[in-house]
Amino acid sequence: MALTKKNLILVAALVLGAISLATAAYVRLFIGQYPFYALANHGGSLWLPLDTNSSLMSASMRLALNGTLEANPGAFEWKTIGRGFEVSELPVLAKGREVDHILLARIDPMFYRFEVHNAPSGDILIDDWTKRLGAVLIVNGSYYAPSGEPDTPLLSNGTLLGPKDYDAKSGAFVASQSFTGIRDLANQDWKSAFADADNAMVSYPLLILDGKSHMSHGSRWLANRSFVGQDGEDRIIIGTTTDAFFSLERLATFLCEAPLGLKIALNLDGGPVASQEISLNGYERKTYGRWEAQVDDDKVRLLTWAYNDKWGLPIALAVKAK
Repeated sequence: MALTKKNLILVAALVLGAISLATAAYVRLFIGQYPFYALANHGGSLWLPLDTNSSLMSASMRLALNGTLEANPGAFEWKTIGRGFEVSELPVLAKGREVDHILLARIDPMFYRFEVHNAPSGDILIDDWTKRLGAVLIVNGSYYAPSGEPDTPLLSNGTLLGPKDYDAKSGAFVASQSFTGIRDLANQDWKSAFADADNAMVSYPLLILDGKSHMSHGSRWLANRSFVGQDGEDRIIIGTTTDAFFSLERLATFLCEAPLGLKIALNLDGGPVASQEISLNGYERKTYGRWEAQVDDDKVRLLTWAYNDKWGLPIALAVKAK
């Protein structure tokens, strides 16, 4: 019997459906859960070629790319919201205008526990992490592979994740019973830095070492940024930008000049995953990353996606009250 037009459409729909299901199964099985999540929740992502004046970038990004600007810290004050826990917002000024904001938390590890977590599915947003862990602060962690698994060594509540063989020369955030802070890995193996720790993660680059910028050179790559640092009183300082004015080199210089007293600071992953949430004693704060751009001379490639600007965190650093 000859196929009718209606039957042909039905057959075509069934074939396309089968192909879609097979593709989804292949992605989940052989590539990992994270690409499936990115495709389903954001329509995938791509690097879009632009020029440095494109209105598709934020005004702060365009300003950063079209001139050599000195960024200066604006006025800010610390506010105590819990025992050993302070917050602030640090304005970033350039040419007399505000071009970015760094959302800060200053934490005494005597009263708080730091944990590192991985969810390869990538579908856990910062507020979901907060509720799941009972955390007072969540910030994105180190880098992850296309599969959503850690791209650097990571210790999560005593379980080692990520690559077992890794040549780390930058830094690691380490939390143990006796020490919470950042280890310089220039002359120390990450495995020895992880010794006796409950939670830890390797990341890069070190932004500040011995109170000075550790960035001798860097790219013009712009992105929302997150970092974890340690001040002269061994308090942990966590910061996340609300825009993408900073290259890594410029961020390191700015953090040295800001009155934060940082003696060491380690960069965390940047871009749309650069997110932070605080929920403590009635104080609430939440920010999602949005921007990431590769820059080579006057050529720019902007990371973009079809829909839904709120990205989940495959790797999260959680702060919990002891």
